[in-house]
Amino acid sequence: MDIQGLTHAYLPVKKKDSPATHKFALENVSFPVISGEIFGLLGPNGGGKTTLFKILSTLLFPTSGNAQILGEDLIRSPENVRRKIGVVFQAPSLDNKLTVYENLTHQGHLYGLLGGTL
Repeated sequence: MDIQGLTHAYLPVKKKDSPATHKFALENVSFPVISGEIFGLLGPNGGGKTTLFKILSTLLFPTSGNAQILGEDLIRSPENVRRKIGVVFQAPSLDNKLTVYENLTHQGHLYGLLGGTL
């Protein structure tokens, strides 16, 4: 994985009696992760870890910069990146009103999986 200049700015926030300003969650983040390397991402609350994770898992696009993940371009081929990575969320993302099958089908559809029915 090679991350080059990733920046993510949230939309400008206008506060009373002051100009609108961007809030940067990430600003010009660059680093490589070598194949086979164990890599940890540590930082304080509000440091941009979740935003970076969302970008690398294709749930959010960066404002600028790019990343190569397993040979795939994050911006040009997010669908190819999704096919090659696995994501386990910290909090459950299941809908308790749906059956297991319905939850799996719904999650699959979010990623473009349109397999047959059982």
